[in-house]
Amino acid sequence: MAKKINIGVIFGGKSGEHEVSLVSATSIIEALDKKKYNVVPVGITKTGDWLATGDPIKALKSGKIKYAKKAEVLIPARQGNFLQVGKKKIKIDIVFPVLHGTYGEDGSIQGLFEMAGIPYVGAEVLGSAIGMDKVVQKELYKNIGLNVSKYIWFFKNDWEKKGESENILRHIEKDIDYPCFVKPTNLGSSVGISKAKNKNELIKAINLAAKYDEKILAEEAVLNAREIECAVLGNENFKASIPGEVIPSGDFYDYNAKYVDGESEIVIPAKLSADVSKKVQESAIKAFEAINCKGMGRVDFLIDNKSEKIYINEINTIPGFTSISMYPKLWEQGGLSYPALLDELINLAILRFKEKQNRLSSYEPDESWYK
Repeated sequence: MAKKINIGVIFGGKSGEHEVSLVSATSIIEALDKKKYNVVPVGITKTGDWLATGDPIKALKSGKIKYAKKAEVLIPARQGNFLQVGKKKIKIDIVFPVLHGTYGEDGSIQGLFEMAGIPYVGAEVLGSAIGMDKVVQKELYKNIGLNVSKYIWFFKNDWEKKGESENILRHIEKDIDYPCFVKPTNLGSSVGISKAKNKNELIKAINLAAKYDEKILAEEAVLNAREIECAVLGNENFKASIPGEVIPSGDFYDYNAKYVDGESEIVIPAKLSADVSKKVQESAIKAFEAINCKGMGRVDFLIDNKSEKIYINEINTIPGFTSISMYPKLWEQGGLSYPALLDELINLAILRFKEKQNRLSSYEPDESWYK
């Protein structure tokens, strides 16, 4: 019988998507095959404390967090990685980060895993960082020939400078016009996003986005838009799922429509022509590859319902994994069950780690120059 893999599922975190992360992690932990894996739940509080004892998910959901007397942290060691919990060591073979948003999806924790020398599921540092920054994404996608909607971006500090706010407003009204969307550049799950139809709404939208990020994005609203999503899987030979469509319950697919009211509709497969569907899949793989993404990613598009022009909206390198999330549902429709998808993602992480281990990581120069 094969030895069980000790998998640390890390969730929560210092992010506006903390609550979404808890729901995703719950689904993943329940679906992991307990005959194959010893699951080690690891919660990170909103203040950055790590919890690995008791029931971390329950503790974070309740808000009644009992802190450990001694730090609970990931310790890299040559004889194997482990969680140090007081005097106790919990061995970890691989990590499945389910940390949506900042400090989890932006390359921060991926850098920790790289330094610790531990395999982990999903994008590496570079792919995660680019995938988190909506502005950098758009600049990159424009350069490789993908369509993006018109946009401008600016810093919170500039918005708050005396006299600058009016210049920014004029710039948006001239180059973007209404309606437009305003977003924090480095966040997901539609947190802090607003649709502005006039100047007053635009000011409120910018002020809201500025609470979450120092970098703010304003982009045109694609009229007659359909929201299409496509899942990508792989390290090198990437596979794209059939596209799905989100029909939001509200004016757009905001946080409430995604997670709260339960009235948004998901259509899989999306009702697209074979030609448009193929273009979406090709564009998804192109976008995934361009940011050096690995493992998994969900690529979101807007399609003009009249012209059928395809606009790439963004990529999510740790897509939602709740029971109603699009990423696993797209693969389920393609014949890959939720547990099988988790197995595949874990296998991809292990393969990538083994490949890295075969690379040269040191160089021995002529000793004379430094002695």
